[in-house]
Amino acid sequence: MLFYTVMKPLVQVALRVFFRQLEVRNPKRLQMPGPLLIVGNHPNTLMDPLVVAINRRDPIAFLAKSTFFQNPIVKAIMESGNSIPIYRRQDVETGAEKLTPEQLAAQNEAIFGRCYDYFDRRGTIMIFPEGSSIQERRLRPLKTGAARIALGAEARRGFQLGLQILPVGINYFDPQRFRSDAFLNVGPPIQVADYAAQYQQDPEAAADALTEEIRQRMEVRLVITRDAAEDELSQQVERTFGSHLNPDDDPNTLYDNFQLSRTVQQGILYFEQHDPTRLAEVRGQLSAYLQELRQLGLTDEALDSSRQRTGNRLSRAAEATLRLVLGFPLYLYGAVNNYLPYKLPSMVARRATKDAEFVAPIMLVTGMLTFSLGYVLQTMLVHHFTQDWRWTTLYALSLAPTGFYALSYWNNLAARLRRLRALRLLQKQRPRMEQLHQRRSRILQLLNEAREAYLAARKAKRA
Repeated sequence: MLFYTVMKPLVQVALRVFFRQLEVRNPKRLQMPGPLLIVGNHPNTLMDPLVVAINRRDPIAFLAKSTFFQNPIVKAIMESGNSIPIYRRQDVETGAEKLTPEQLAAQNEAIFGRCYDYFDRRGTIMIFPEGSSIQERRLRPLKTGAARIALGAEARRGFQLGLQILPVGINYFDPQRFRSDAFLNVGPPIQVADYAAQYQQDPEAAADALTEEIRQRMEVRLVITRDAAEDELSQQVERTFGSHLNPDDDPNTLYDNFQLSRTVQQGILYFEQHDPTRLAEVRGQLSAYLQELRQLGLTDEALDSSRQRTGNRLSRAAEATLRLVLGFPLYLYGAVNNYLPYKLPSMVARRATKDAEFVAPIMLVTGMLTFSLGYVLQTMLVHHFTQDWRWTTLYALSLAPTGFYALSYWNNLAARLRRLRALRLLQKQRPRMEQLHQRRSRILQLLNEAREAYLAARKAKRA
């Protein structure tokens, strides 16, 4: 339980720093008393249990694949995080730990028994029924293990235990990027006792039926695309023109972004069936538009700003420039004091793994070390030269706020430079830029027409 006594507060701070926004929809459901089995999708390895654990007051035990427990150091970390190994056939047949089918069955029977005992103590367990972690917007076929554990625990108590299954959809908007967003979409609980009669008649059929209900409950709380091409198109639309398609977006919640993502994906499916010509034109125009933006070193926002009226543009440019000039000394202070702790995690993660699913967890853990050690060493160095605890304390308190300011300043500066580049290109390559603006207008027209057609079709279907 070391994680909950020592590490959880540190991880809470680290995750609140790592994510720009970490939102839980229906957070009261996540505080339901045990016995409780939480089930979730698994796109981002160790990040997934962490983002759930820090948002639930009561401790959670996690079922994790046995390969994590083969390394003594990792095993100690996993056990301190209240994790329980689950043995999968593919792991024990090909991994370092060879088990016969009988030994495999015995190991997992013992693990199931530990879970039953945990539920008897009104505990909470989380499992990822997809069985593996792949960073994609999919919901892979679910294993029946979660359902079998839940039904077995209830059956042992004559279906009087009161065990509930809580489905959670874990949605990342850009999982490998620092200061991106994460959205936990918590569904209503499933009463395991509702399957008592079916379990008594046919346990396997009951496990299959409960697994199917879990799948349905999770599916509606996720953005799901069928393949890489569809995912690429939907993300291109969301990231480039999301503000135009959703002008009433509430900046205080991620739910609007989630709904937009699902609507875009459902719209793609609709036009694939009913108007593939329109869909093909959107795909082609958008791909060409984004490719030309990359060639010119621009963004859609920078291009759009170059067409604003001169008066508004000049006043906004003067205001932005003044803020950048006045804020430069503070930016420089924050950048110098935070550069190495900020850069090292991404460098380590990129060198340590080629698997996208492990990049964010490695960045998180490395960042916890680099910022903690870096801040301590820098503070000690300052105190060595000042020999004054007042200045040392002031310096230590300034590190994190100025680091955030430096990151915000850099992003604003980069955006400002791209806008200036767009203005220069408009002067030097006006025909090309005008053609690019026309293409942008055509894409927006296509998207708005598609949006109206899709919403009208959905309204007619409901009627």
